[in-house]
Amino acid sequence: MKFTSVFDIIGPVMIGPSSSHTAGAARIGRVARDLFGRQPKWAKIHLYGSFAETYRGHGTDIAIVGGLLDYDTYDERIKTAFEDAKKAELSFEFIPEEAHKEHPNTTRIVMGDDEGEMSVEGISIGGGKIEISEVNGFKLRLTGGMPAILVVHDDRAGCIANVANCLAMHSVNIGHMEVSRIERGLTALMVIEVDQNIEDKVLQQISLIPYITKVSKINN
Repeated sequence: MKFTSVFDIIGPVMIGPSSSHTAGAARIGRVARDLFGRQPKWAKIHLYGSFAETYRGHGTDIAIVGGLLDYDTYDERIKTAFEDAKKAELSFEFIPEEAHKEHPNTTRIVMGDDEGEMSVEGISIGGGKIEISEVNGFKLRLTGGMPAILVVHDDRAGCIANVANCLAMHSVNIGHMEVSRIERGLTALMVIEVDQNIEDKVLQQISLIPYITKVSKINN
């Protein structure tokens, strides 16, 4: 096994007790909030496998809610996430599922407010690391370890090139990119990992490109 950082071995700076069940869960919640683009007003949190069996004892529940409140893994406020959620008018429900997923530490967060809703499925793969495996039905692989942009667009010729050109104009280097679509010619999703955090003005320019319907970002 190849390690790129000491944190791959000992885990991240975090509120415990578990890097996979607590820190990873908090990161999934925080990335889900970033993708939604704002503080959700409600969340239905589906838990699978080991998450479903041990979420209370390992703090997975407060960690996910803390992430939805934009708390990082080491934020002491994770301990009071339930109380803080009430103050922020964020209602939440945990739904342990009997269905099996490919990875035992899987959660699907369905969240929303008066303006819309979003579904995000994430996996805690160990050591505090995560993968986002699905957004609104689109299959993808997003680690959350690099800044990223998610672009929802009509499946039309030129969309990918126009977004890449816009990033190039702002000297933003693309590290990884993948495109997913549910059906040809309908809605598609670009997932673009980049080398630096993206300024809001860049997102605004991307949103003005023809056939683009939604743009969101994850900063690192």
